[in-house]
Amino acid sequence: MALILKALGGITALILLVITLFSSIITLGGFLLAAIKLLIIVVFLAVIAMVLFSILRDRSHRRHEATDI
Repeated sequence: MALILKALGGITALILLVITLFSSIITLGGFLLAAIKLLIIVVFLAVIAMVLFSILRDRSHRRHEATDI
């Protein structure tokens, strides 16, 4: 009888450990998804800033060319 109780206790502990590990993995997955979303937003804003900088620089070069003629 004691052996059966020890086996049930061990199995219960194992199941609880697996549930805890799965919840940790789910939490880590959520954090990684949030980090990836933030990285995508930062890259998008950097590309928009580069495009705007390029447009402004091109306008400046065109103005200088127009005044040089």
